[in-house]
Amino acid sequence: MNDIVKENAKEVIENIKKIGIETIMLTGDNKETAETIGKELGINNIIANVLPSEKAKVINDLKAEKKYIMMCGDGINDSPALACASIGVSFNNGTDIAMDSADVILNNNNLSSIIKLITISKKTVKNIKQNLFWAFFYNALMIPIAIGLFKPFGISITPMLASIAMIFSSITVILNALRLKRI
Repeated sequence: MNDIVKENAKEVIENIKKIGIETIMLTGDNKETAETIGKELGINNIIANVLPSEKAKVINDLKAEKKYIMMCGDGINDSPALACASIGVSFNNGTDIAMDSADVILNNNNLSSIIKLITISKKTVKNIKQNLFWAFFYNALMIPIAIGLFKPFGISITPMLASIAMIFSSITVILNALRLKRI
Protein backbone atom coordinates (compact mmCIF):
# COMPACT_ATOMS: atom_id res chain seq x y z
CA MET A 1 0.00 0.00 0.00
CA ASN A 2 1.51 3.34 -1.07
CA ASP A 3 -0.78 5.77 0.70
CA ILE A 4 -2.07 5.78 4.24
CA VAL A 5 -5.83 6.20 4.60
CA LYS A 6 -6.51 9.51 6.29
CA GLU A 7 -8.30 9.64 9.61
CA ASN A 8 -12.12 9.93 9.35
CA ALA A 9 -12.02 9.25 5.56
CA LYS A 10 -14.87 6.73 5.77
CA GLU A 11 -17.11 9.17 7.65
CA VAL A 12 -16.36 11.99 5.21
CA ILE A 13 -17.10 9.77 2.20
CA GLU A 14 -20.40 8.68 3.77
CA ASN A 15 -21.34 12.35 4.29
CA ILE A 16 -20.37 13.22 0.73
CA LYS A 17 -22.61 10.41 -0.53
CA LYS A 18 -25.48 11.67 1.67
CA ILE A 19 -25.42 15.03 -0.08
CA GLY A 20 -25.61 13.28 -3.45
CA ILE A 21 -22.03 13.54 -4.66
CA GLU A 22 -20.49 10.54 -6.41
CA THR A 23 -17.10 9.50 -5.07
CA ILE A 24 -14.43 7.94 -7.26
CA MET A 25 -11.09 6.62 -6.03
CA LEU A 26 -8.44 7.50 -8.60
CA THR A 27 -5.13 6.01 -7.56
CA GLY A 28 -1.78 4.82 -8.78
CA ASP A 29 -1.95 1.91 -6.34
CA ASN A 30 -2.43 -1.60 -7.70
CA LYS A 31 -5.97 -2.86 -8.23
CA GLU A 32 -6.03 -5.25 -5.25
CA THR A 33 -4.83 -2.64 -2.78
CA ALA A 34 -7.19 -0.01 -4.20
CA GLU A 35 -10.17 -2.35 -4.00
CA THR A 36 -9.34 -3.27 -0.41
CA ILE A 37 -9.12 0.39 0.61
CA GLY A 38 -12.18 1.29 -1.48
CA LYS A 39 -14.25 -1.42 0.18
CA GLU A 40 -13.10 -0.25 3.61
CA LEU A 41 -14.12 3.33 2.78
CA GLY A 42 -17.37 2.48 1.00
CA ILE A 43 -16.20 3.57 -2.44
CA ASN A 44 -17.58 1.47 -5.28
CA ASN A 45 -16.08 3.29 -8.26
CA ILE A 46 -12.33 2.62 -8.22
CA ILE A 47 -9.84 3.41 -10.96
CA ALA A 48 -6.44 1.92 -10.09
CA ASN A 49 -2.97 1.61 -11.63
CA VAL A 50 -3.24 5.15 -13.01
CA LEU A 51 -0.17 7.21 -13.85
CA PRO A 52 -0.26 10.96 -13.04
CA SER A 53 -0.85 11.94 -16.69
CA GLU A 54 -3.61 9.33 -16.92
CA LYS A 55 -5.28 10.83 -13.84
CA ALA A 56 -5.55 14.11 -15.70
CA LYS A 57 -7.04 12.28 -18.69
CA VAL A 58 -9.64 10.57 -16.48
CA ILE A 59 -10.57 13.97 -15.00
CA ASN A 60 -10.87 15.49 -18.48
CA ASP A 61 -13.01 12.56 -19.67
CA LEU A 62 -15.38 13.05 -16.72
CA LYS A 63 -15.55 16.77 -17.42
CA ALA A 64 -16.39 15.97 -21.06
CA GLU A 65 -19.49 14.19 -19.68
CA LYS A 66 -20.56 17.61 -18.31
CA LYS A 67 -19.67 16.63 -14.75
CA TYR A 68 -18.17 19.02 -12.24
CA ILE A 69 -15.13 17.36 -10.77
CA MET A 70 -13.55 18.07 -7.41
CA MET A 71 -10.20 16.34 -7.13
CA CYS A 72 -8.60 15.99 -3.70
CA GLY A 73 -4.94 15.14 -3.51
CA ASP A 74 -1.71 16.08 -1.82
CA GLY A 75 1.09 14.42 -3.77
CA ILE A 76 3.26 15.18 -6.75
CA ASN A 77 1.39 12.49 -8.70
CA ASP A 78 -1.93 14.29 -8.05
CA SER A 79 -0.86 17.70 -9.38
CA PRO A 80 -1.82 17.19 -13.07
CA ALA A 81 -5.30 16.01 -12.04
CA LEU A 82 -5.67 18.83 -9.50
CA ALA A 83 -4.91 21.34 -12.24
CA CYS A 84 -7.45 19.75 -14.63
CA ALA A 85 -10.30 19.38 -12.15
CA SER A 86 -13.16 21.86 -11.93
CA ILE A 87 -12.02 22.37 -8.34
CA GLY A 88 -8.65 21.08 -7.16
CA VAL A 89 -8.32 20.65 -3.40
CA SER A 90 -5.08 20.04 -1.55
CA PHE A 91 -3.96 20.21 2.06
CA ASN A 92 -1.33 22.47 3.58
CA ASN A 93 0.80 19.42 4.39
CA GLY A 94 0.78 18.39 0.72
CA THR A 95 3.67 18.75 -1.67
CA ASP A 96 4.42 22.21 -2.99
CA ILE A 97 3.44 21.29 -6.53
CA ALA A 98 0.10 19.83 -5.37
CA MET A 99 -0.66 23.03 -3.46
CA ASP A 100 0.37 25.14 -6.47
CA SER A 101 -1.89 23.09 -8.75
CA ALA A 102 -4.92 23.22 -6.45
CA ASP A 103 -7.63 25.89 -6.43
CA VAL A 104 -8.26 25.42 -2.71
CA ILE A 105 -5.76 24.58 0.02
CA LEU A 106 -7.31 23.37 3.25
CA ASN A 107 -5.33 24.72 6.21
CA ASN A 108 -6.22 22.03 8.69
CA ASN A 109 -5.35 18.64 7.35
CA ASN A 110 -8.72 17.22 8.38
CA LEU A 111 -10.79 15.60 5.63
CA SER A 112 -14.02 16.89 7.19
CA SER A 113 -12.95 20.31 5.89
CA ILE A 114 -14.05 19.06 2.47
CA ILE A 115 -17.64 18.83 3.75
CA LYS A 116 -17.32 22.36 5.13
CA LEU A 117 -15.95 23.53 1.78
CA ILE A 118 -18.92 22.04 -0.08
CA THR A 119 -21.40 23.50 2.43
CA ILE A 120 -19.88 26.97 2.30
CA SER A 121 -19.73 26.85 -1.50
CA LYS A 122 -23.41 25.94 -1.81
CA LYS A 123 -24.45 28.64 0.65
CA THR A 124 -22.26 31.20 -1.11
CA VAL A 125 -23.84 30.48 -4.50
CA LYS A 126 -27.31 30.75 -2.93
CA ASN A 127 -26.29 34.05 -1.32
CA ILE A 128 -24.99 35.40 -4.64
CA LYS A 129 -28.30 34.56 -6.32
CA GLN A 130 -30.22 36.30 -3.52
CA ASN A 131 -28.01 39.38 -3.80
CA LEU A 132 -28.48 39.53 -7.55
CA PHE A 133 -32.24 39.29 -7.08
CA TRP A 134 -32.32 42.15 -4.57
CA ALA A 135 -30.00 44.35 -6.64
CA PHE A 136 -32.08 43.82 -9.78
CA PHE A 137 -35.33 44.24 -7.83
CA TYR A 138 -34.30 47.63 -6.47
CA ASN A 139 -32.96 48.77 -9.83
CA ALA A 140 -35.99 47.53 -11.77
CA LEU A 141 -38.27 49.29 -9.32
CA MET A 142 -36.47 52.54 -8.57
CA ILE A 143 -34.83 53.52 -11.86
CA PRO A 144 -38.10 53.76 -13.86
CA ILE A 145 -39.68 55.70 -11.00
CA ALA A 146 -36.65 58.00 -10.68
CA ILE A 147 -36.61 58.85 -14.40
CA GLY A 148 -40.32 59.66 -14.27
CA LEU A 149 -41.88 56.82 -16.24
CA PHE A 150 -44.70 56.48 -13.70
CA LYS A 151 -45.30 60.25 -13.24
CA PRO A 152 -48.53 60.08 -15.33
CA PHE A 153 -49.87 57.64 -12.71
CA GLY A 154 -48.92 59.90 -9.82
CA ILE A 155 -45.89 57.87 -8.81
CA SER A 156 -42.68 59.85 -8.66
CA ILE A 157 -39.61 60.25 -6.53
CA THR A 158 -36.85 62.79 -6.47
CA PRO A 159 -33.44 61.62 -7.68
CA MET A 160 -32.10 62.21 -4.16
CA LEU A 161 -34.63 59.81 -2.64
CA ALA A 162 -33.90 57.31 -5.43
CA SER A 163 -30.19 57.47 -4.58
CA ILE A 164 -31.03 56.84 -0.92
CA ALA A 165 -33.08 53.81 -2.01
CA MET A 166 -30.03 52.59 -3.95
CA ILE A 167 -28.00 52.89 -0.76
CA PHE A 168 -30.56 50.64 0.95
CA SER A 169 -30.15 48.24 -1.95
CA SER A 170 -26.41 48.09 -1.30
CA ILE A 171 -26.94 47.72 2.44
CA THR A 172 -29.36 44.83 1.85
CA VAL A 173 -26.80 43.07 -0.34
CA ILE A 174 -23.99 43.65 2.18
CA LEU A 175 -26.04 42.45 5.16
CA ASN A 176 -27.15 39.37 3.23
CA ALA A 177 -23.53 38.58 2.31
CA LEU A 178 -22.43 39.04 5.93
CA ARG A 179 -24.77 36.21 6.95
CA LEU A 180 -22.18 33.86 5.46
CA LYS A 181 -19.89 34.64 8.40
CA ARG A 182 -22.20 32.54 10.61
CA ILE A 183 -21.34 29.33 8.73
